[in-house]
Amino acid sequence: MRLTDPRELLAAARGGDRGAVARLLTIIEQGGDAAANVDRLSFVDASVPYTIGLTGSPGAGKSTLTNALIGQARRVGHRVGVLAIDPSSPFTGGAILGDRVRMGDHALDPDVFIRSMATRGHLGGLAVATPQAARVLGAVGFDRVLIETVGVGQVEVEVAGEADTTVVVVNPGWGDSVQANKAGLMEIADVFVINKADRVGVAETRRDLEQMLELSATTGGASPGPSAFGWRPPIIAAVATTGDGVDELWIALEQHRHHLESTGALAQRRQARLAGELQRVLAARVTERVLALSTGSTFERLQIAVASGEIDPWTAADQLVIQALSPDDH
Repeated sequence: MRLTDPRELLAAARGGDRGAVARLLTIIEQGGDAAANVDRLSFVDASVPYTIGLTGSPGAGKSTLTNALIGQARRVGHRVGVLAIDPSSPFTGGAILGDRVRMGDHALDPDVFIRSMATRGHLGGLAVATPQAARVLGAVGFDRVLIETVGVGQVEVEVAGEADTTVVVVNPGWGDSVQANKAGLMEIADVFVINKADRVGVAETRRDLEQMLELSATTGGASPGPSAFGWRPPIIAAVATTGDGVDELWIALEQHRHHLESTGALAQRRQARLAGELQRVLAARVTERVLALSTGSTFERLQIAVASGEIDPWTAADQLVIQALSPDDH
């Protein structure tokens, strides 16, 4: 019988029911009160997974690298959840499954769960749905969660940067460093990986990254690594398709985790993320209430008033917000 109650789904998922895990993540993606109920139950669980974000330009080899990291994590006994943040389908709102195909080596491992995520109906978007999904995976026993984003757009960089450790993947001859800075990659990177290092241009790419790290350090950049907690992001050369450099990357990830734990930075990062998540959830809640008013009589009256020039849009919006926040609104 198909379970629908969140408590029963969580219990089934903890018992190894992969279908229950999938249904819980679908609820999170769809958002609304059902997602909030699942997140409430997951939040009180003490099992907070360690999250690793991977971001970089499309084609950089993030999925292949993620596949290799899953293997490393499994060899040392971790249970691994993967959230592949894919673009939403314009027709179904679902996620494109290319990343899951490239991680097929682990499809039959009961201690690995790979999920392609899309925003779907979640008003808070990926920035809210992703940490909720990671909490669900932690609550059902996955102690490592890899979050892979499809590219380096603003939302994707923000999602990857919300992880405990963030890996930025580039290729030899990666191009315009100014664009990388504009995308915020230098600010969120805890570890750099030059993937496809069997190609020419590795030395030049390493030099460019080193120069940007020096510039960030001397100008007091906002990087969470070198400027805030005494960590300088290492630069790892790797060939994910052959496994070269993956051991070194895993060591760097573990060193960063130990660094965060020993300095107290891990707790600080998580507290800051939860504060930011609270703001996003609050914004989503307010948006829900405002949207609910956009089909009511008050909205129609104000819409006509704005169109006729009787009232400006800002004043009309303020009135709608006041009504949305009022406990007596209808």
